[in-house]
Amino acid sequence: MIIGFIGFGKVSENLVRIIQSESIDFVTSTENRSPETIELIKKSDVTILESFPEVVSSSDILISANSPANALDVAKKYGEHAKGIYLDLNNVSPDTTSEISSYVNNFVDGAIIGKIDSDNPILYLSGKHADELLFFNEFMQVKVISDRIGDASLLKMLRSTYTKTLSALLIESRDLACKYDLEEEFIDMLTLTEGDDFRQKSLSRINNTLNSKKRKSEELKEIIDYFDDDLVMVKAALEKLNR
Repeated sequence: MIIGFIGFGKVSENLVRIIQSESIDFVTSTENRSPETIELIKKSDVTILESFPEVVSSSDILISANSPANALDVAKKYGEHAKGIYLDLNNVSPDTTSEISSYVNNFVDGAIIGKIDSDNPILYLSGKHADELLFFNEFMQVKVISDRIGDASLLKMLRSTYTKTLSALLIESRDLACKYDLEEEFIDMLTLTEGDDFRQKSLSRINNTLNSKKRKSEELKEIIDYFDDDLVMVKAALEKLNR
């Protein structure tokens, strides 16, 4: 079996690391990729093909793991040429997912829950072809939600309304504590009520958010566009990240 990647970042890198099987080969291309991405690909156990059309035509499973802003364009460009399963793992709204499915055959809506580079992520899937990916259970936990395209994306989006807003609040609160030279005391005090692992998890959440502000801002914009006027806190979180 050949699994191909359109886009190669932390998600793709971690999937290659986790899915270890002699019967599975990974392919991608360095075509028009940044030097950082090319270096990441070369460090991974992935076969490099000359072009993305070659990746698409040779893959039994094609994984789109780009960014919310690029997900639809990738589907328009390559979706109809995919001969096997097309798995989209981008953090996009159900509306965008539905539009992607109109350009793709054998489409599966996917969402990875947990840290991108963790050893035990959970893969949520929805769509009529989702059951065909249950063999991933050999390598990670897989949950098939339904046969409806968009359900996996919607669950991921609902989770993001909480986690990304909480991250923005943590950043703001920590910045205030730093302003008064009370950062350590502030984190220690919260740990008393939030649990012993709060320090590690909260600082990891803050650093992850700050290191990927652009992508998380795109994800928040998708959330706001989808839910429209129902959101207040998420809009404030986006404003905070943009500042």
